Amino acid sequence: MRIIFIGFGTVGQGLAELLLEKKSILLKEYGLDFTTIGISDTLKGSIFNPEGIDLRKALDTVKKEAPLSEGAGEKYPGDALAMIQEANADVMLEATYTDIKTAEPATSHIKKAIERGMHVVTTNKGPVALYYNELNSLAKNKGVQFLFEGTVMSGTPVLNLLRETLAASTIQEIKGILNGTTNYILTRMEEGLSYEEALKKAQEFGYAEAMPDADVLGWDALAKVTILAKVIFGAKGKPFDYPCEGITGISSSAIADAKSRGKRFKLIGKIWKEGNLVKASVEPAEIDLSHPLAGVMGATNAITITTDTLGEVTIVGSGAGKRETGYSMLVDLIKIGGQK
Repeated sequence: MRIIFIGFGTVGQGLAELLLEKKSILLKEYGLDFTTIGISDTLKGSIFNPEGIDLRKALDTVKKEAPLSEGAGEKYPGDALAMIQEANADVMLEATYTDIKTAEPATSHIKKAIERGMHVVTTNKGPVALYYNELNSLAKNKGVQFLFEGTVMSGTPVLNLLRETLAASTIQEIKGILNGTTNYILTRMEEGLSYEEALKKAQEFGYAEAMPDADVLGWDALAKVTILAKVIFGAKGKPFDYPCEGITGISSSAIADAKSRGKRFKLIGKIWKEGNLVKASVEPAEIDLSHPLAGVMGATNAITITTDTLGEVTIVGSGAGKRETGYSMLVDLIKIGGQK
């Protein structure tokens, strides 16, 4: 399997580390052998070699904060689209930054790769939230796979669970905590911190960006809700077609009041059907302390899936992280490679 990395930041490096760590298992158990022929990253530079790149050297180079070409191969003069066009690769691994308003540059990368006959694995929420139907149709027409397990809850297996493990079940509703940053802030507010203090702590620990709008205004959760609505329920809507409210209006006194009544505030993303109409929302909600979602604290994610076969199924796990998100891409690669 000849692969190219488009984006070699935290997630791309997490996958690369797992590919090296699990190399013998991947070959023995799944028949998956791989050669990296290209890496393109806006900040770290680009290298390309049809005969193969030493992935270990690439990792060592970027960890020293040096350009890829200084230690891992000859500098590639073109941009990511040029590399996708030139590379005779089987799979493109797309892990560039997410923009849920335009979905660029990731959508252009994905379209180009599919048109070139490459399978695509991405963790980028933008293209799936905005253009899933178009990209999925294009992939089917080209006979390649378009996979994106890591877009909803990182390495915690949500999409695979819904599409495969719960096969033949009718999914009636999905609701959950889809953003770890806001869950961490609400947890700290329940401990007595103000919103401003809790946000500052989230930024200190790296859970929140310096500009935290995507998290605290609910946009990150909204992108994930939209992906679930499209992939599981066949919805056509785009992210801002659905109502979205973040946590900036929740006060410490409101949190204390809810707790006194046996409830706890969570930012809940929800998707459900009313007749043939798919509905979705992101908003703060008071959850009974007896519900599994109420006990999910800190930066952890969780969803509860209501089915006609098993009733409610709740899955709890990490919603972010270098190794965790890298693992989601590894799972998709195994699926492309085919299990023995």
